[in-house]
Amino acid sequence: MVGNEQFVEVGATGGVKLYTEAFGDRADPAVLLIHGAGHSAVAWDDEFVARLAAGGRYVVRYDSRDAGRSTASPVGQPDYNLRTLVADAAEVIAALGIGPAHIVAMSQGAAVGQLLALDHPGSVATLTLASSTPGGPGHDADDLPPMTEAVQALFAEGSAEDQPGPDRSDRDAVIAYLVEAERPFAAHSRPFDEDGVRAMAERVVDRTADVAAQVTNPFMIDAGEPWRSRLADVAAPTLVLHGTEDPLFPPDHGRALAAEIPGARFKEMPATGHEVFPRPVWDEVVPAILAHTG
Repeated sequence: MVGNEQFVEVGATGGVKLYTEAFGDRADPAVLLIHGAGHSAVAWDDEFVARLAAGGRYVVRYDSRDAGRSTASPVGQPDYNLRTLVADAAEVIAALGIGPAHIVAMSQGAAVGQLLALDHPGSVATLTLASSTPGGPGHDADDLPPMTEAVQALFAEGSAEDQPGPDRSDRDAVIAYLVEAERPFAAHSRPFDEDGVRAMAERVVDRTADVAAQVTNPFMIDAGEPWRSRLADVAAPTLVLHGTEDPLFPPDHGRALAAEIPGARFKEMPATGHEVFPRPVWDEVVPAILAHTG
């Protein structure tokens, strides 16, 4: 599935181009999908996007810096921070003329969404935040449950930039690496969708300017000053979606996020880990997003 493709140039100094792709009727309410760290626009499955568009939404997905077809920094040397990604999102909305947009964002993308609503409120119609935590990843949240021991052990093995990774010239090895990178974050109460994840990994490898940069640099960026104390200032109507088996941010993170944003609603995603809306929850998630953005 190919939508209306456009590159948007962002950043005060220029030179950074972000790939965007739009689907549906331009006259419909706009939904901007913001992916998480290590992912790209195609993490939002084509059929999922098509369902939103069929529900009367103009859906835009885009590759953040270092992701997919967008401008990449040298591996291990990202030349931006989290606030840069927030400014990028605001610039994409302005450049495409879709503001204020309904933001649907996952993990690091949800951190971008929180700050977008706080620092660029005119760009945001509503927020849908998935697999997130109050404030930013990496900020202290001692009152909330830690990541599972298995994920702690995974991170203890070393940061992404310390790992050798696969031979970039070996397509099959890179695909296998991407599949195994997703496995620890999936729910354990249902079978791991290896075929689906592999198909997505194949697509990532075939369309990404620098896969090594995509899976390394976003995890190295500075999140900046904590903003959890500012969440009470979020004015956009907010829906918080959270997997019942999220090993990175256990469900109480999502509940806390919803509690700290005025009027926010919380919805669990059963048998879901820290993953982009697995197919079994689409029948619940798509109507919830359409209702929230209606």
